[in-house]
Amino acid sequence: MTETVDVAALPLAPLNPLPPLQQLRAVRVFHTGCEELRDAGGPVTRLAHAWMLPTFVVATSPKGARDVLSRGYPFVDRTQPVFTEHRRLIGGSLFNFKHEAWLPRRRALQPVFTRQHVTQFARQMADGADTLSREWGDGVEVDLDRECRRLTLRVLSRSVLGANLDERADALVEPLLTAAMYITNRAVWPLRAPWWLPTPARRRARAASATLHRLADGVLKACRADPASDATLVRALIDVTDPDTGKKLSDQDIRHELVVFLGAGYDTTATTLTYALWALGRNPQLQDRVAAEVAALGERPLTSDDVLRLRYTVQVLNEALRLCPPAPVVTRMVTKDFDVDGYRVEAGNGVMVGVYAMHRDPRLWDHPLVFNPDRFSPENSKDRDRWQYLPFGGGPRSCIGDHFAMLEATLALATIIRHNEFRSMHARFPLAVPFTMVAAAPIRARVWRRR
Repeated sequence: MTETVDVAALPLAPLNPLPPLQQLRAVRVFHTGCEELRDAGGPVTRLAHAWMLPTFVVATSPKGARDVLSRGYPFVDRTQPVFTEHRRLIGGSLFNFKHEAWLPRRRALQPVFTRQHVTQFARQMADGADTLSREWGDGVEVDLDRECRRLTLRVLSRSVLGANLDERADALVEPLLTAAMYITNRAVWPLRAPWWLPTPARRRARAASATLHRLADGVLKACRADPASDATLVRALIDVTDPDTGKKLSDQDIRHELVVFLGAGYDTTATTLTYALWALGRNPQLQDRVAAEVAALGERPLTSDDVLRLRYTVQVLNEALRLCPPAPVVTRMVTKDFDVDGYRVEAGNGVMVGVYAMHRDPRLWDHPLVFNPDRFSPENSKDRDRWQYLPFGGGPRSCIGDHFAMLEATLALATIIRHNEFRSMHARFPLAVPFTMVAAAPIRARVWRRR
């Protein structure tokens, strides 16, 4: 990015007025914590924890988000504790690499998840949702979170992993959450036990990581044993070569990437779909609009071409992603001074974009806590700042699986609502952020077959 301002002449962001311990507690609660910091210190505020944590600047304005997320290396890099802890527990991957290792891996894997390429998985996505929704029966009570996890794992495993993991959905929940909680707690806690010390939390985290790696190892071995298996992502990882050395990834490297894709492709998409179904179950009139839209397409199986005709369904998902963004905050470590919404951020500082806080800011959204998919209609979206809404974190390093996730969620939501009518049994959606946004408790709903 070309510099157009004299960064050295800019003031530092104003210090947040909250007491240091209250700031620390807010940082540890990734989603609502940024709202608390914003309300106390404004849309760009500086947290100076002295010895406890590095200085952090929190940005919750669209311009601040743009200034941070439109910059890549050499201005920012992934050197903050959360990525270090992730590398230690899970292993090096596209998610946690520093720039030098990240760039060639990203270039190698990006073609697997282009918009054009992921359309080939549409049939598996629609079929998975159709099969699952037909299993529920009429008038039954279901846990939306559990069922959506089953669905997303089924789609992920059969489309890009070339495996059948239908029976593993429940078994994956605990190790994923255990590993995520451990990484997050280590990253934001100022005093950390040495890595070599076998604390109870570390033993649980290592056991969780081992469980995930065993699953990834099984997927990799099955792919190598059957060259004809339809395992797009696994084969891409097997074929990846370093552009400088020509070396291929080791099996250990491949397992590390598979564990990350399991978490990203399973956890985040499932939570987005769960939130959308819960919200429609609380708003029958909105649910009827989705049902009418998909009914207009007839009874044939849905395809990727139908996404353009499912405009209101996509609006529902966008509103779910606004209120329940998979990445409630995005963090970077500053390696070169630059400007954030009129302030100077110095090299060595951390910078945090409060996506959740921005998505719920009453200065940016009318009635921000109301679930209103019409705010994403073409006429209501045309003049909106692109950086005001960051469903997957945004920026040049946003998740390469965005197209896959959005196609899966759209076809799944439309297929499920085509066959079923929901009534949510909870007035609120309990959110937690062990690493990404997840449901903190079962989400119960009553389901009836549509006549």
